[in-house]
Amino acid sequence: MSANEPVLPQGAGYGVGIGLFFSAFMLSLTAIQSRYTGFSPKNSEEFNSASRSVKPGLIASGIVSAWTWAATLLQSSAVAYKDGISGPWWYGSGATVQVLLFAQLAAKLKLNAPHAHTWLEIVAARWGTLAHLVFMFFGLATNIIVSSMLILGGSATVNALTGMNTIAACFLIPLGVAIYVVVGGMRATLLCDYTHTSVLFAIIFVFVYTVYATSDKIGSFRAMHDLLQKASEAAPVAGNAHGSYLTMRSKNGLIFGVINVIGNFATVFQDQAYWQRAIASRPATCVKAYLLGGIAWFAIPFMFSTTLGLSAVALRGDPAMRTLTPADVSAGLPASAAAAALLGKSGAAALLIVLFLAVTSATSAELIAVSSILTYDVYKVRSTPSRITGALLSDPTQKYFNPQATESQILKVSHAMVAVFAIVMGLLGLIFFYIGISMGWLYEFMGVVLGSAVVPIAMCITWKKANKWGSIAGAILGFCAGIIAWLVTTSSLNGGELTVTTTGGDLEMLAGNLASIGVGGIVTVITSLIVRDLTPALCPGPTPDQLSPRLQWPDNFDFEATRAINRPTLETDCADASPRSGSLDDSASEKKRVPAEVSLEPVISARAAAEEEERELDPVALKKSFSIAAWASVILTLVMLIIIPLPLFFAQTVYGVGGLTAWVVVGMIWAFCSALAVVVYPLWESRAALCLISRGIVKDVFARGSGKFVEKPAYASA
Repeated sequence: MSANEPVLPQGAGYGVGIGLFFSAFMLSLTAIQSRYTGFSPKNSEEFNSASRSVKPGLIASGIVSAWTWAATLLQSSAVAYKDGISGPWWYGSGATVQVLLFAQLAAKLKLNAPHAHTWLEIVAARWGTLAHLVFMFFGLATNIIVSSMLILGGSATVNALTGMNTIAACFLIPLGVAIYVVVGGMRATLLCDYTHTSVLFAIIFVFVYTVYATSDKIGSFRAMHDLLQKASEAAPVAGNAHGSYLTMRSKNGLIFGVINVIGNFATVFQDQAYWQRAIASRPATCVKAYLLGGIAWFAIPFMFSTTLGLSAVALRGDPAMRTLTPADVSAGLPASAAAAALLGKSGAAALLIVLFLAVTSATSAELIAVSSILTYDVYKVRSTPSRITGALLSDPTQKYFNPQATESQILKVSHAMVAVFAIVMGLLGLIFFYIGISMGWLYEFMGVVLGSAVVPIAMCITWKKANKWGSIAGAILGFCAGIIAWLVTTSSLNGGELTVTTTGGDLEMLAGNLASIGVGGIVTVITSLIVRDLTPALCPGPTPDQLSPRLQWPDNFDFEATRAINRPTLETDCADASPRSGSLDDSASEKKRVPAEVSLEPVISARAAAEEEERELDPVALKKSFSIAAWASVILTLVMLIIIPLPLFFAQTVYGVGGLTAWVVVGMIWAFCSALAVVVYPLWESRAALCLISRGIVKDVFARGSGKFVEKPAYASA
């Protein structure tokens, strides 16, 4: 059989595409949760945010899984195949720092909008309807591009390994996932994430052990080094030191790293899937979860591509190795070709499984994210009270469809939106497939259209001076600048020829990415700072402090309006009877809070989760968490983007056997520690709840019906 023919039968592809077994498994877990705990996905809060009660280990595992797209496995290996060992580093570090920095936004979310369901609710409460609509465009565009990459990468690889019809794969992948998301909601998505992360690490270790220890084709660090050296001599890498695959001095690798950093800022900061995990997290541990998840995630693309991406280079010319065209590389096929060449059908099946889990896990995150946006930001939108007068703000949020929706209506719409977007995902994959857009092209393009909104969104939740009009202008002008720079650069470098191939070049994409995020950020920040000196001239008469919060230029926002979003009824009633001051610090002095420490008792019901959340919403502890997040994330970002890679880049060193060995061994150790953090640790922290569920199951086995969870009644306070 030719190496270019599918290794597995079509039936394997259709079995994975439908994913009925996995869906049945997730439905079973949801049923167990509903029977043996007090969490029911029939409650909209549980369905959309897992009752905001998830511990850091499971959140970290969910972050790792949601950030492990098909592109994580396929594109990272393609970059390693093109640029050598620098590719895995730039892919991993360039997409890790966003998660680390997002820890700051997670801390601010819990401090400034603890009861929000989506990040767009915060935009609406602070800046009103126009900003809400503008940034909703960017939010949904992010979900569309990410979903399209998932479907394109998954369907292309399934087709290459099994011969399954690409169109069928585009539709069967999201529809199979929608089944368990509709039933189980956010918690089912997190359980899916944990399952995927566990299997993913196991398969990565199998490939690492095979390539560097047991394979008769490679089997050692020295053999890998010698094969890469021969490949460099046969086809030197343009832009690399001495044309070698064994150097960090890679011009194209560095360009990709910049594109990767910018594009992934857009897809993390604007993707509701990552905000959803911050919302679902317990307040006291959300920062820990994001720092842990970000550090753990780096090991996945780094080791996966250092193993399979480099193996695809080393095995060029091997009879079992597929011949890869530039289109195959752009589609992300080096990993699947290397897996099939190394382990035959077993390797192809292992890669198919891990790809299926990556696609389904990230797809489930996108489905529940889009469902939340369409439910809470389109179907149901609320106005928020001003902290000054108690009345509606001067520019209240527009009521789109049903702002007074009941619990059952919200749940029905959430379910419907999951199903609708699953179909839309299939259509998007189909459209891009037919017009010739690949996963690799979309991956580099996303920063061009999405990067302009990164800074405005971050400023909205963290900076009191961020101005509404400056932020809207920054997002729109940055978007236009990115598109113009991308097209003009393409035209000037390619003699006026604009095609999918020419527009997908590294320099062309780099220009668009830099212009988009740069213009968006500069306009937002400078407008919010400089216009402050012009306020007396523009608004003679009343001082800025006397103006409505919506009319101040620049803002001096106190975030009370965002803290009022979805505030629990009891707290709101109390606030009406006894007006609260404008900050959480003041309210803390009126109502003594228990220090925000993680309880050792299992939180096993929605009511207990709500009580625990209120105890942990301690402003002093949350501000301390933000400080920790800021220092830790900035230091780690500097280490991963500057302190480690740039000296290695300028050194122009070509590594010998010892250098390659150290490079891979460090990655192995990192991957092992990551597995402990996101596979073993979640089980340990949930041990009490797991014991409770186990006791319930045992009771049902020996006395049917006796194991069902019954919540103890709450005792009224004296």
